[in-house]
Amino acid sequence: MAHSARRERLSLALIVWGVLVAQVLLYPGVEDVVVALGAAGGLAPGMWFLVAEFAAFVAFASVWGAISDATGRRVPLVLLGALGGAASYLAIAAVPTLGLSFAWVLTLRAVGGAFTIGAFSLSITMLADLAGGNGRNMGAAGIAIGLGAALGSVVGGRLATIDPLAPLYGAAALLVGVAALAAVVPDNVPGEVRASPGAILARLSRRPELGVPFAFGFVDRMTAGFFALVGVAYFRDAFGVDAFGAGLLLALFFFPFAVLQYPLGSLSDRVGRFAPVVVGSLAYGLVIVAVGLAPSLPLAAGLMVLVGVCGALVAPATMALVTDVAPPGERGAALGGFNLFGSLGFLAGFLIGGVAATRVGYLTAFLVVGLAEVAIAVVAARAVRRLAPGTGGTVATAD
Repeated sequence: MAHSARRERLSLALIVWGVLVAQVLLYPGVEDVVVALGAAGGLAPGMWFLVAEFAAFVAFASVWGAISDATGRRVPLVLLGALGGAASYLAIAAVPTLGLSFAWVLTLRAVGGAFTIGAFSLSITMLADLAGGNGRNMGAAGIAIGLGAALGSVVGGRLATIDPLAPLYGAAALLVGVAALAAVVPDNVPGEVRASPGAILARLSRRPELGVPFAFGFVDRMTAGFFALVGVAYFRDAFGVDAFGAGLLLALFFFPFAVLQYPLGSLSDRVGRFAPVVVGSLAYGLVIVAVGLAPSLPLAAGLMVLVGVCGALVAPATMALVTDVAPPGERGAALGGFNLFGSLGFLAGFLIGGVAATRVGYLTAFLVVGLAEVAIAVVAARAVRRLAPGTGGTVATAD
């Protein structure tokens, strides 16, 4: 039984990993990609290219989760999401040959995002369905996310220097592989009594305590969105690196973020969520500010490693707090809601970071995003202490 759970955990982590590699392949060379797709150069077209996908993430994250909770099925929806996402990447790559405008690119990005968030969110939910500790399972999700982002940033940067459209083809191939792997994973959805998606979302709305991890998820993902767009542009402008070099700098963040997720997620099972979430967020925000202040490339690179370490302390504990609060029958919708707020955070990172960087400069943008992370830790510390298991609080999961 334990061996089976480990095998399922590995398979699901590989699915999450594949989705993230596919997504991040486009980030380091996004300026080159959008130009090849018919947009003008500069930060703004790349910003809207990323925003279109995450707007769809916001719209559909909880919908996928509620449908899966209501039907008692997750695997067919993961398959649909992955294959739909793959088709959208191929359609976007075909835009230049079809002579379509950049508006079509943005529309296809939104359609692809609506599919891809299903594969991503539900594969994480399937990890949460497994026994073995919420921190451990969310740590497995986190390490998959981090390693996927690390590999995607390096390989995507290299592909973009060869052919700006190559990351699109690579992403499509990866999502087809994700679908093939998902097809052989058992569908072990907990709970016997099913309700309609609307009823599940209504019950979820009566759990205001979920607002605490959702708020942290929003700000944490805002920092990730910030680095994906503004961080890449900053490294290229301030230090003269190309897409591959920017990808390597992102990987310095994502690699420690990945490899430490599982042990730090397990640590939160033992010591409680308070210290990883609150103390980790304080440190995370301050180090982000330090990256923007770094006067040299080597120092900025070293600080990116530290950003990854702090992020690895926060992320799995925050996701685990969601599964602590939500009962099994509402877990898909709860994690869908978490991903919805996370996607809103990505949008905020793109928009706030992009606008701040273009209007008042990179340093102000780093200050805004980094201090937002510090602020949520200070404001929500008491709420986390009240909810977090192992810190004197209890979590109510009864209807």
